[in-house]
Amino acid sequence: MDAADTQARLNIAPLAANTSLRALAYDAIKKAITEMDLYGQDNEIRLDERQLSQDLGVSRTPIREALTVLEQEGFVRSVPRRGIFVVRKSKREIIDMIIVWAALESMAARLAATRANDRDLAELREMFHDFDAEAPADHVTEYSDANIRFHQTIIRLSGCEMIGEMTENLFIHIRGIRAVSMRQENRAERSLQEHRAIIAALVARDADLAERLVREHTLGLAAHVEKHGKFLA
Repeated sequence: MDAADTQARLNIAPLAANTSLRALAYDAIKKAITEMDLYGQDNEIRLDERQLSQDLGVSRTPIREALTVLEQEGFVRSVPRRGIFVVRKSKREIIDMIIVWAALESMAARLAATRANDRDLAELREMFHDFDAEAPADHVTEYSDANIRFHQTIIRLSGCEMIGEMTENLFIHIRGIRAVSMRQENRAERSLQEHRAIIAALVARDADLAERLVREHTLGLAAHVEKHGKFLA
């Protein structure tokens, strides 16, 4: 990218002593990357081994080993003489990932319609209780967080571990794109309306409708990225 690099200071806590420090470092760094604003800034995001070592309270060896695994999985990339950078996907890659997510989450919704209990569905509805009286656009950050929890919860309520595993690595990028899109074209308000319709279908135990609404909702994000994804390479 043309803009100057950004050296990222991840929001992570020191690790406890453990025989598998590489695994702990991997989990901590991956979690921090997941929570980063990957697509809300122009600059590339560079990671600093020394800073990570200080933040996690371990030597640089497990940090280096964890970053190697993360690079193999496609979350970071090593650039000779420049450092380690968090990977951001291209516009085409993001759209393809959203399409895959739509297929997986729509099936999750179909399963959730018959497998989720009434209490689970009540908790799903409660996520948006705070926005009954106030517009989502007035509290975009809070709504964006609730939006992410909503989609994660549908995946969980499917009761299908494989769907959860398959969406885990997509989530890092989908989360970042959803967060950016919430600030564009009044998508927060439309998103809330669509979420409520999805919840109503789940409560009615209408698997066909829940599946269709979730698929259309997510493919709507793909169409939005196609139209407004100028921030993507």
